[in-house]
Amino acid sequence: MQGLEVKKSMRFKCVLTLMIVLLVTVMIVPSIFSKDGGLPSELSGFDGKWFKGTQDSEFKNYDLALRNYLVKRIKKQYGLELDPNAYSGIDLLELGSLIRCKKSKESFDFFLKMFRKTQ
Repeated sequence: MQGLEVKKSMRFKCVLTLMIVLLVTVMIVPSIFSKDGGLPSELSGFDGKWFKGTQDSEFKNYDLALRNYLVKRIKKQYGLELDPNAYSGIDLLELGSLIRCKKSKESFDFFLKMFRKTQ
């Protein structure tokens, strides 16, 4: 009798484990992919690269590609025209996040004033 109980217990543990793995997979995998279908090739070329600093020429190329991509995405999603040379890539990432939380009555100017222009 104990052998039968052990088999049932093992079967229950296996089924429970598989259900948890399936649930986690269903919840996590879709969140990995962006709405746009992934990053453009200009940005994915920098995957895994290390930069020596902000003055590194590779970092400058990456930042420019990031700024251009984010300006296009912000224009497409919110209709807001931005100059990619006026903001850093990090500023544009933060600005996009703030705009996403913007109330419908709020002006974009409120958020744009938060970031200093880099020329």
